[in-house]
Amino acid sequence: MTTADEVAELLLKSKAVLLRPEEPFRFTTGIASPIYCDNRLLLSQVKEREKIVNYFIKTIKENKIKADIIAGIATASISWATIIAAKLKKPMVYIRKEAKGHGMQNRIEGKIEKGKTVLIIEDLVSTGGSALGSVVAAREAGAVVNDCIAIFTYEMNLVTKGFKQLDCRLTTLSNFSTLVKIAAKKGYIQKKDLDEVIEWSKDPMKWRK
Repeated sequence: MTTADEVAELLLKSKAVLLRPEEPFRFTTGIASPIYCDNRLLLSQVKEREKIVNYFIKTIKENKIKADIIAGIATASISWATIIAAKLKKPMVYIRKEAKGHGMQNRIEGKIEKGKTVLIIEDLVSTGGSALGSVVAAREAGAVVNDCIAIFTYEMNLVTKGFKQLDCRLTTLSNFSTLVKIAAKKGYIQKKDLDEVIEWSKDPMKWRK
């Protein structure tokens, strides 16, 4: 099994990912979805958490991703970034969606020296807004950002376009197409629902409108 296969199975077993085409979930963006991912559940599961961190480290090394600083995105990926930074013995910062409205009004907490390479850590890439915004914010602070690495992605086309426009590489431990394949094979989803779930990935905005 590949890393993507192993992570997909881990997400399904731990119930961090749920498939429910008969009763779709609703994203904050208004998109109806047969799949829901909450990787924060993995933080409470010690063995699974350790496995995900090890997959992160393995993927960083295999893809020769360079980083002087590890950056988490508030709030879901701060914990992952903290553990990864500790494992790699690197400085760590975190990036908010927008600047604070009080105090120093920081958007980035922690120190970024101009010219340093920052690796963005994300737990889930759905529409990509948080990750792409964080790339821009880190660059505006003077950092070099070539890579973002996440646990899982829904593989939406707008995400692919967004990262291409920013000339930033997105690497994920697993992805929607791999997870659906594993889910069908392991009985997490009925085969009669498989085509409908795959149809969602082609155009989430129009699915079941």
